[in-house]
Amino acid sequence: MAFTVAIVGRPNVGKSTLFNRLIGKRLAIVDDTPGVTRDRRYGEASLGDLSFRVIDTAGLEDATDDSLEARMREQTEAAIAEADATLLVFDARAGVTPLDEHFARLLRKSRNPVILIANKAEGRVATAAALEGFKLGLGHPLPISAEHGEGLGDLYDALEPIAARKARADAGEMPAPLDAELEEVAPLDLDEDSGESDDVPEPEAPKHLQMAIVGRPNVGKSTLVNALLGEERLLTGPEAGITRDSIAIDWRWGDQAIRLIDTAGLRRRARVVGKLEKLSGADTQRAIQYAHVVVLVLDGHDMLEKQDLTIARQVIEEGRALIIAANKWDAIENKTEALKKLRDRIDWSLPQAKGIPVVTISAMTERGLDKLMGAVLGIYRTWNKRVGTARLNRWLADVVAQHPPPLVGGRRIKIRYVTQIKTRPPTFALFAAKADDLPDSYHRYLVKSLREVFDLPGTPIRLILRRTDNPFDKERD
Repeated sequence: MAFTVAIVGRPNVGKSTLFNRLIGKRLAIVDDTPGVTRDRRYGEASLGDLSFRVIDTAGLEDATDDSLEARMREQTEAAIAEADATLLVFDARAGVTPLDEHFARLLRKSRNPVILIANKAEGRVATAAALEGFKLGLGHPLPISAEHGEGLGDLYDALEPIAARKARADAGEMPAPLDAELEEVAPLDLDEDSGESDDVPEPEAPKHLQMAIVGRPNVGKSTLVNALLGEERLLTGPEAGITRDSIAIDWRWGDQAIRLIDTAGLRRRARVVGKLEKLSGADTQRAIQYAHVVVLVLDGHDMLEKQDLTIARQVIEEGRALIIAANKWDAIENKTEALKKLRDRIDWSLPQAKGIPVVTISAMTERGLDKLMGAVLGIYRTWNKRVGTARLNRWLADVVAQHPPPLVGGRRIKIRYVTQIKTRPPTFALFAAKADDLPDSYHRYLVKSLREVFDLPGTPIRLILRRTDNPFDKERD
């Protein structure tokens, strides 16, 4: 069984940069602004021949009240309790601060090993400054540069005895004292080339149902994720915009493996002015691009505003399966009238994906979650649906007979045949002479008929027109 490592430290010391370096992907948002990370994020890391689970955490704050900072600290404490080892990161350029000393005292009480990381230790001056970490009483500080990949060799040496100890414990053997093993770790010589590339590969496509929760700020997205998981996994509260980067959580609903993704709220582009919010918005857009099913959460008191429609259209344009979840439904007085008004507006404003499922829920009281997940699995099956070529061409003969294509230049466009070329979303190729001249109105007619005849409600349908050349046309290319 792989071991788990939590990365902790005060804000803005480079924890997320180190997290991205270890997992080999740019998943966590990185910015100079302190406190970017708020929820704990998990990733599968590798370092040499070591494979382990790593947890990125919010910056540790000395707060114990009901504030947002205190709730962030609770998330970090949960990660420390879950981990087999903790990496305490401090900024080698700034040196050891009183806040570093405060949390080092807390971590010295931990039963699990703590490895002290002096980040941003590029060059000889920073390496010398990193030695100030000895005053924290956690052993030899390891000078590294997470941004440039320097110092990972010594981090490997520090983690290797922890991995061996974990393996012996899983095998039922009595582990040797870890302190003796950690004493053998040598300090890093930053003059040596680490061999690491600064280029970080893009993430691979997901292998199971990827379900993204999106919407405007403060509509209850994180509360919905917590309700589905049955635990307070994500940070929630009355403050708008708590979630800043997309958090992916592996989960199961019945027999279906699901990767559940909570995202930052999307505001209208004209209102987004800060760099950090732009990064959060880009992260949410990326989550939509990689999702299979997207749940658009609406506030029951203020449903389907212009921004909601903008998000819905983005999801449809990306070819993702879309579900509308009207949250806070328990607080709506006239539910029948509100639901009818919502469905009418969806049909009017989003005709390109007729039949989008609408589910009323209350994330706070966990009402409607079974219905929501039933709709998710249903639209996922529709999104993966494949129709045989013979059935498609029988359908084509019928629709063309009922409503022939219009005349172009005095001659009728001849549609030869149709076939499905891919799923996710259902995509069809229509071969016709002078396909470029087929009017948009006839294209919409064909898509509408495809949706009705083959039972494809709610999912985007792509109909690609391909030209068949006339061999007797001397002007062909």
